[in-house]
Formats: sequence, C-alpha cells, structure tokens
Amino acid sequence: MTADQVKKIILDIIGEIAPDEDLSDVKPDVRLRDQLDLDSMDFLDIVMELRKQHGIEVPEADYPKLASLDSCAEYLTPKFAESAA
Repeated sequence: MTADQVKKIILDIIGEIAPDEDLSDVKPDVRLRDQLDLDSMDFLDIVMELRKQHGIEVPEADYPKLASLDSCAEYLTPKFAESAA
C-alpha cells in the first residue's frame, strides 16, 4: 500500500466520523486538529476505525505520530504492509 492510499483511508475515516468537515483542502503537512474540528474523541474514533476496518493497532504512545496526513502515512504504511503479509 502506498502513502497516498493510506492518506485516502485516513480521509475516508474522518469523513465517516465527521461528515460535516470539508476534506477537499486538507494540507498533508499540517496537524489535522489544526485544520479540522476534531476533538480527542474524534481522534480515538479514527484509531478505533483503523483497528476495526483494517486490523491496524495503534498503541496510545504512538498517537502523536498520527498528527498530520503525512505523519499518518509515514507511520501507517509499514503497518499496512505487515497486516497484508
């Protein structure tokens, strides 16, 4: 799975948990919480959906690695590769 595919998955999940958010202009290098109206519960929902939909576990200590789309892709791309193996 490519970094762009991972970014699309994250945006799709955000679209499910925050359907009123405009995701058309999300900057990949800016913290998601600085761009979107996401609170800590929304962030937990993202982590839960990653586990539920894709079997990806994100330990709480790694949550800061999911701050932006770029950091999500950097952190999650190897995890998707592991889960596909």
